[in-house]
Amino acid sequence: MRRLFWVLVFSVMAFAAPAQDSPNRAIESVIQGQIDAFLEDDFATAFSYASPSIKGIFGTPDRFGQMVREGYPMVWRPSDVQFGELREVAGRLWQRVIVRDADGRVHALDYNMIPTEDGWQINGVQLLQAPGLTT
Repeated sequence: MRRLFWVLVFSVMAFAAPAQDSPNRAIESVIQGQIDAFLEDDFATAFSYASPSIKGIFGTPDRFGQMVREGYPMVWRPSDVQFGELREVAGRLWQRVIVRDADGRVHALDYNMIPTEDGWQINGVQLLQAPGLTT
């Protein structure tokens, strides 16, 4: 009887323990945080999600914001964001993100994510050729 009691106690504790965030959730949170910052034109916050190498390339949040506005308007002003598969390719993590722009066009992007001392950061974004996604 005592053994059954302890089995039940440990079973309840296992189910009650908080689930740890997977890399997927943390990565999605970083990407969504950056997109939310873009929607507010808060380029300093958006820049904070970039990796050290991206920060080194652009130097300032304003230059980074200009690049995003001109090169990735669908990320700067999406009307919808959906997260796809997180996968590893050649030792690098890539998060697929599907965004709908203000004109209703659908775009597929791959975000290269790296772990840093400050958590996950965005190390680059590739706009993918995605025929058949526009609706």
